[in-house]
Amino acid sequence: MENPSDRTQGVIVKKVILLCAFLVSSFILSSCSPIIQGAAAVTTVATMSNDRRTAGEILDDRTVDLNLSRIVRKDSILEDMHINFMVYNKAVLMTGEAPSAEAKDYLEKQIKRQAPKIKQFINEVAVMPNSSYLSRAKDGIITVQIEAIFLDQEVFHPSHVRVMTERRTVYLMGSVTKREAEHATNLAAKAKNVDKVVKLFNYLLVRPAEEIERDNKRKAEAERKAELEAKKAELEAKQTELQQQIDELNAN
Repeated sequence: MENPSDRTQGVIVKKVILLCAFLVSSFILSSCSPIIQGAAAVTTVATMSNDRRTAGEILDDRTVDLNLSRIVRKDSILEDMHINFMVYNKAVLMTGEAPSAEAKDYLEKQIKRQAPKIKQFINEVAVMPNSSYLSRAKDGIITVQIEAIFLDQEVFHPSHVRVMTERRTVYLMGSVTKREAEHATNLAAKAKNVDKVVKLFNYLLVRPAEEIERDNKRKAEAERKAELEAKKAELEAKQTELQQQIDELNAN
């Protein structure tokens, strides 16, 4: 017959073992958290560095964009015209409406004279009355819709292709491979209410080597993060199981 004191000692020993296991699992679980958070931080930083332009080129493009807007805003002939700009690698796309061919030509001459850093100028301004605010709002919806579509594919990073819409015509700019350009164009053409897609790409023969290396590192980091999260879930389940056993023993 089993001695009651032996039984009591056995229960105590079991409790101690379960408690130790519980504490160890808690320690491991808490240790995993900063690692997983660190992996997320690395992914966020990587996302911010996907633009194929250098930091200097991005700054130059933004400076040109601001300068163009200033030129139009401060010119009494141009200030009432509806004009949009998109700048990429110092190539400038200009869209909107001009009241006459003379006004359109004047606009182009002023831009070229006051913004000498421009390497390429694409004048898509139409000679017609200014578009309505409703038309512009609909164009904005098309642009947002296409940008959202670009987020949900894996052929190119969304930062590689810039989008502008004017009177339901979509303009695409960026530095891309032929495959990426075709994919972006096909996706944009399928968007709702798009009449036409105009490609204004700089074509790359191959993807940059550093970008491929970065993507490989990001993929490895994502796999590592998924593995850590799976381990964390496993430890949480084990921790819950151990806690249940401790509660049952305490109830006896």
